[in-house]
Amino acid sequence: MLLSRHTRRRDFITLLGGAAAWPLAARAQPDGRVPLLGWLDAYDNSDTGFQSIRTALREALAKLGWIEGRNLKVEGRFGVTDANRLRAAAVELVSLAPDVIVAGGALPTRALQQATQTIPIVFTGGGDAAAIGLVKNIARPEGNTTGFSSNEPTIGSKWLELLKGAAPHLTRVAIVFNPDLAPTAPNYIASIEAAAQALSVKTAKVPFRDAVELVRSIDAFAAELNGSMVILPPPYTAHRDAIFKLATEHRLPAIYSQRFLAAEGGLLSYGADIVEQNRRAASYVDRILRGAKVADLPVQLPTKYQLAVNMRTAKAMDLTIPEAFLLHADELIE
Repeated sequence: MLLSRHTRRRDFITLLGGAAAWPLAARAQPDGRVPLLGWLDAYDNSDTGFQSIRTALREALAKLGWIEGRNLKVEGRFGVTDANRLRAAAVELVSLAPDVIVAGGALPTRALQQATQTIPIVFTGGGDAAAIGLVKNIARPEGNTTGFSSNEPTIGSKWLELLKGAAPHLTRVAIVFNPDLAPTAPNYIASIEAAAQALSVKTAKVPFRDAVELVRSIDAFAAELNGSMVILPPPYTAHRDAIFKLATEHRLPAIYSQRFLAAEGGLLSYGADIVEQNRRAASYVDRILRGAKVADLPVQLPTKYQLAVNMRTAKAMDLTIPEAFLLHADELIE
C-alpha cells in the first residue's frame, strides 16, 4: 500500500532537517551561482494530484542534495492548459535562463521545445515519447529533451481488458478525450479499438472541448445499455468531477490512467506510478546540474504500474466486481 500523506510529510520534514547541514558550496555552479530549475505543468497548486507529484520531486531532489531556497531556485508555471497560455508560459520560463526545466507531460514539453533548443528539458509523463515525436531516439535522445514516459500506446488494450474484467456485461465503450490536450489520443485509440474487436465490444469516440460538450456527449452515449468509458490522459482538472458524476449517474464503469483519479471517485485506474516517475526524474535533474549531457540520459519507460479499484464508487453504481478481479488489484479503496 502507498504511504499515507501524513507519513510522507513527516519523512520529508525529517529529511529537510538533516539536509540543513549539507555543504551548499558543493552544489553550486562553477561560477558560484545558485542553479535555477524551471517547471512547467498543467496541474495547478491546488490539485491533489499535483501536490503528490510536487512533493515527490522535491523530496528526491533533497535526497540528492538540492534544497529549494538554499542551494536551488525553483521557478514554476502551473495550472496552464490553454495552448496559447502554455506557449507564453514556456517562453517566459526560458527567458529566465534556467539550468534545466521539468515538463509535466507532452504538451508542456512541446511548448518548451518550441521555445528553446538548448536548455535541457526533462519530461515526466506524456505517453510514448517516440510515438508522439518528443524524441526520435529514446536510447540516445537528440537535441535537448529526455525524460520519463508514463505509458506505452499498447496500454489502451489493457485498459479495455480491465474494464471488461471488472464489468463483464459491458458491450460498448466510449473513448473520452479532449483533442486539444491529448496528443497521445490516436495511439491509445488504435490500441483500444484493436482490443475491442477481439472482445466483441463496440467503440465510440467522445471528444470534448468544454463541459457542455462533455455532458451532452456522455448523456447521449448512456442512452443505450451496457456502456462503459475509457478516459484518456491527461486527467482534466476542470472536468474530472463532472466525469465522475456522469459515470455514477449513468452507471458507466470507467477506467482512468492515474491512481489518484480512482482515489478521488473514479471506478478503476491503471497506469504508471506518476509519483514514482517524478522521483526518478530528480536523478536526471541532478545529473544535468552536475554537467551530464541529455544525449547520455536515455528516455526511461515505466517500471511500475498500479491497478486501483474504488469500492465506494462500485457500490454507488450498484456494480458487483468479480472476486477474481479484485484479487489482482494493487489497491482497493474503501
